[in-house]
Amino acid sequence: MDIQGKRIVEFGEQALSDSKEGHNILFLSVIGEIEGHELASERTKTTKYEHLLPILAHAQDDQKIDGVLILINTVGGDCSCGLALAEMIASIKKPVVSLIIGDSHSIGVPLSVASDYTVIAPTATMIIHPVRLNGTVIGAPQTFDYFKLIQDRIITFIENHSRADKTMLEKMMLHKGIIAKDLGTILVGKEAVEAGLADAVGGIAESLAWLHQKIDE
Repeated sequence: MDIQGKRIVEFGEQALSDSKEGHNILFLSVIGEIEGHELASERTKTTKYEHLLPILAHAQDDQKIDGVLILINTVGGDCSCGLALAEMIASIKKPVVSLIIGDSHSIGVPLSVASDYTVIAPTATMIIHPVRLNGTVIGAPQTFDYFKLIQDRIITFIENHSRADKTMLEKMMLHKGIIAKDLGTILVGKEAVEAGLADAVGGIAESLAWLHQKIDE
């Protein structure tokens, strides 16, 4: 296996070169669970945030890269690390488009809206729900304040990088959804566009078309 093949297997990274447009695009995938400071089980498909950060830094610094396409299909994961990735994506001063294929749940929502333009597949979903922690949770005021702090960080980021406002986001986050004993809102395809969390319904063709147009501009 060559070096490029290894990078696809290990990082989901691929360089796309358009001979017609003359553009060099970095394709990057965010798949499975966002793994952060704690390691997930070997049976869990993860995207390691410490792998993505240097790749995103390289995308900004390399003058040969004209734009970035990020494919997203994630169930969420570590909130702190997911927000770090989202901030990194948002700080790239080149055209960036995200394509949601499958799901963009929980901390995947900030990742999706961090780009300049967000495309969602017709059957793809976005889920907004309150912050959760695994394991034992101490029911003390400090714990709830900590939860509230994280939720406010997430909502603020989403509001600043989408067409959705804070009041609506909080309502969706605390809405009693269709999942038993759960809170949150599930948005499918065009519903995410109508809510202001995505810009268009489409796929890879629409994502690349937008990217090429912005690079030309």
